[in-house]
Amino acid sequence: MTGEAAALLTFRRDLQFYRFSAYGFLKNLRFFEPFIILYFREAGFSFLEIGMLFAIRELSTLVLEVPTGFVADLRGRKLSMVFSMCSYIVSFAILFFNPGIKAAALAMAVFGLGEAFRTGTHKAMILEYLKRTGQSEWKVDYYGATRAASQLGSAVNALLAAALVFFTGSFRYIFPAAALPCILNLINLATYPSWLNGTNDPTVRERPGFMDVFRLFTSIFRLPHARRAIVNSAVFDGLFKVIKEYLQPILQALALGLPVLLAMEVDSRTAIVVGLVYFLIYLGASVASRMSGRFSRRTSGIVSASNITWIVGSGLIVGAGLMAELGLFAGAAGLFLLLFSLQNLRRPMCVAYISETVPARVMASGLSVESLVKMLVMTLLAPICGLAADNLGIGPTVAIVGALMTLLYIPLKLCAVSSNNQAAE
Repeated sequence: MTGEAAALLTFRRDLQFYRFSAYGFLKNLRFFEPFIILYFREAGFSFLEIGMLFAIRELSTLVLEVPTGFVADLRGRKLSMVFSMCSYIVSFAILFFNPGIKAAALAMAVFGLGEAFRTGTHKAMILEYLKRTGQSEWKVDYYGATRAASQLGSAVNALLAAALVFFTGSFRYIFPAAALPCILNLINLATYPSWLNGTNDPTVRERPGFMDVFRLFTSIFRLPHARRAIVNSAVFDGLFKVIKEYLQPILQALALGLPVLLAMEVDSRTAIVVGLVYFLIYLGASVASRMSGRFSRRTSGIVSASNITWIVGSGLIVGAGLMAELGLFAGAAGLFLLLFSLQNLRRPMCVAYISETVPARVMASGLSVESLVKMLVMTLLAPICGLAADNLGIGPTVAIVGALMTLLYIPLKLCAVSSNNQAAE
């Protein structure tokens, strides 16, 4: 097969592809992420209080999720993304200058505002780009490739964050450091092509008004396959994001039990272990994202592949919880590594499946509905899991979440979308 023929069998890696990838890479340079629970614990917060802070973050996102997605579809997606980056910067400044519980609650609320403007919006821009350039058939591969860049950013983030904590001896400086990638991303997003706003489709003579967008938005809830796709993706990701934070205290326990690095302070030892493990986790997640399209084709399509990853994911969570309870912290960390990879293998398939069931004109709103359901799951479960971790321990809490995921598989199992049920354009 010639190089030209082979090129026809995949998407185009043009300048905009690399700009999409740069967005994901910079977005995931969140130096606070591998250490956020440890930072709050160092500040004297209980797991219940930390769970409440996460709930505040998710609740603020939850309240604004659909309105911000609606605004993005109606008034422009670039503006929404720029405002998101500004919100993150403000949140980091609050956490750096005032580590108290009230300030932390405010910072989490502002961060949630930024999440509301971001989630779903950039994915909608990617899907809009693929539609306009005739590459929609490659959406799983394309989104998987851009997500791989995001996870590579997370891998680099883990090492840089660990180095920052190691050399400063404090978790506090991760917040101002996280503001720099946001500034760079703000510039990147502000200079995207204007037609990616989604408000000036050349195939439509008149710009859609409020009622046009509202009509398409409400159609999401009348499509059974769209509802199932959104809830399935949101519940899996919501449960995953609640329990993934408990990897940090597991790694801290692992660091304390290592027979090496004994001469170092606890925070320095923890930084090295957390940095290396998260680097491996996100490196694996990057590879998994890139393989998503290939995996879905080898398992009879998106639906079958998504269902398989749900079953395997619930088993990994239960296993990680049991190992943590038995004190097998290295084994629990290994299962978390597999879980992160699985979630990133699954995510591009879920986005592609949702795009087949939600009208393209309100894709940002549709993905915002998915994020809303996800945030609702996290808002409800984060404090409950925090309370359980305080009283039962981290291992049993993680295992219970895995058991819950197993029980939810049957009512949320995906079904194939027939041509009659596909979203109208």
